[in-house]
Amino acid sequence: MRLVIIAPPGAGKGTQSARIAAHYGIPHIAVGTLLRSHVELDTRLGRSVRGYMDRGALVPDRIVLKMVRQALADAKANRVGYVLDGFPRTRSQARAAYTAASELEMTADVALHLQVDDAEAVRRMLARAAVEHRPDDAEPVIRRRLALYHQMTQPVLDGYAERGILRSVDGTGTPEEVTASVLELLDQVQANPPVDAALLALRPVLA
Repeated sequence: MRLVIIAPPGAGKGTQSARIAAHYGIPHIAVGTLLRSHVELDTRLGRSVRGYMDRGALVPDRIVLKMVRQALADAKANRVGYVLDGFPRTRSQARAAYTAASELEMTADVALHLQVDDAEAVRRMLARAAVEHRPDDAEPVIRRRLALYHQMTQPVLDGYAERGILRSVDGTGTPEEVTASVLELLDQVQANPPVDAALLALRPVLA
C-alpha cells in the first residue's frame, strides 16, 4: 500500500495517517516530523534545514523533496509501501514528487482525501486551541489557513483525479468511525487497484 493523504487543517490527518501506517505495517512519512528528525540528527540535510526553521521561513521545495525521496528509497529498500503526510501541498510539488517516485518505481497507488467542511474544521481547531491554550489558533487565523489550503490544494486534488487515483472519505465522524471508513476503502483499493493514467501514458516510452 502506497498512498498520499490530503486533508484540510483540523481534519485529523496525522491521526489517520498513523493508524493507516500501523494497520498495514508501512512507514508514516510525515514531512514535518522528517524535517525535525534531520535537524535533531544533524544530518547534512538537517543542517540545511536548521537555518530556515530558526528563521521561521519555509523550507525550500528542493530540500523537502530530497528528504521525501530518501524516505521513499528507504521504503523501497525495505520492500514496503508508505503513507506520505504533508507533501505535496502544491501542483508543482506534486509534479516533482511524482517524478521522484516514478524514478524509484514507488508512485502512489491512491491519493486519499479526508473531506471536512470549513465549519467543522474551524470548530475542531477552536476546541483544540482551548484545550492546548494556543493563542495563534484564533478564528481569523484558522480561516486564513483554510482559504490558503483550498487555494493551493485544489489543483493537487484535480491532478490526482486526472490520474484516476483520487479517493475521498468523509472525515466528519469520530476518529474511530473515520478510521473504519478509511480502512474499508483502502482494502477495496488493494483488491481492485486503480489504473494510474499517468503511468499508462508512459508505457510506450518505457517499453
